[in-house]
Amino acid sequence: MDEFWKASAAVLLTAVLVLALGKREKDISVLLTMAVCCMVTVTAISYLEPVLDLLWELESMANVQGGMMEILMKAVGIGLVVEVAGMICTDSGNSSLGKTIQTLGTVVILYLSIPLFRGFLTLVQEILGQV
Repeated sequence: MDEFWKASAAVLLTAVLVLALGKREKDISVLLTMAVCCMVTVTAISYLEPVLDLLWELESMANVQGGMMEILMKAVGIGLVVEVAGMICTDSGNSSLGKTIQTLGTVVILYLSIPLFRGFLTLVQEILGQV
């Protein structure tokens, strides 16, 4: 938890510095924000490792069809990356790019989810006795 508090302090300090730099040093503010976002992301990934281990263990216990958990993890990763990228774009004054990257992320997640939808459809058909 010590890393969480350090990362939180860095985020708050960065917010104050960005406010202090104001509009005069917009470029430096954006670079500083991006650097801290990367640092916090690395910290967050370290907390996700035990969660991922548990999910892989659950997948093996549940005997889930191959690749389903991997698709879900990719979708979560894409969602997180898109969220951070969108916020950085918006903070740098280009909200249209932020919304565009979010739209792209949504479409890619839907694309990745096609096997999940097909598996769900097969399951529903089996339950209804149509296969």
